[in-house]
Amino acid sequence: MIDTDELDEKFSIEGEVGFAELEEDLIFITVSNKYADADICLYGAHVTSFRPRNAIDLLWLSPDSFFEEGKPIRGGIPVCFPWFGPHKTDSDQPQHGFARLMYWDVLETAVRPNCETLIRLQLNSSDKTKAYWPCDFHAEMIITIGLTLTVALKMTNTSAEPFEYGCALHSYYNLSAIENMSVEGLQGTAYYNQLSAENGVQEEDFLQIQGAFTRHYLDTETPVVIADSIFHRRIKVNKSGSKVTTVWNPGQEACANIVDLPDDGYETFVCVEATNAFGYEIQLAPGESYETSAIIGLEE
Repeated sequence: MIDTDELDEKFSIEGEVGFAELEEDLIFITVSNKYADADICLYGAHVTSFRPRNAIDLLWLSPDSFFEEGKPIRGGIPVCFPWFGPHKTDSDQPQHGFARLMYWDVLETAVRPNCETLIRLQLNSSDKTKAYWPCDFHAEMIITIGLTLTVALKMTNTSAEPFEYGCALHSYYNLSAIENMSVEGLQGTAYYNQLSAENGVQEEDFLQIQGAFTRHYLDTETPVVIADSIFHRRIKVNKSGSKVTTVWNPGQEACANIVDLPDDGYETFVCVEATNAFGYEIQLAPGESYETSAIIGLEE
């Protein structure tokens, strides 16, 4: 059992970082600084909210999400590891791996000289993780809250053998409506269309979504902008350590069959994800580390 009083005593920062049971007794880190407010659930190392000053939340969280052990949180920034999507050989394994289904430990909280807030969480290999995946590892989620939100997954191979893993920072972005949204920055990029199992190249300057949509844009590290004409804002999504950009919206029919989404949930979010999969998985030798990050903020 996690003791919030103990966490407060060890890691809270007066007026800036605290701990609270916010949703169905799950423990969250709450951050408030001069730049923004943010909520981070220890279950899954899951950022559920990032609210810059004088702005509505950049992230979308499902009102029907489960907040209980054994089920992932729907919305925010789920951490997918050590695979993305379904397991390649075992359909009984959890979608997107096990990292979002486990409690992470707090490693550090700090205020940087520029007044940004730093949160570091960790997950180490254990008998529990080895029930899903046999490798020894040390994982860190390094979260920085400032004018931008930086979320980095740092993976270290602590075993005696090399291993391969896939991952994603599966970010859900808050929209006025899907028809008011366009994504800029993907023109000329090759993609794999998961719904049709076909490859293509985006010709349009601005990606607009009508209906179910799952594309994995390959061999790209280019930043994108999510423009919303009604919210009058442009969310810039940068990344590093990721060679695939996934864009996803379930559309009306699929959304109605996803139990932790309201039937109309598809209308108010789009996922733009920093991904390593589809031939771009990460190879780590013993002792090596690799970091995948997403940097999210309002374009000025």
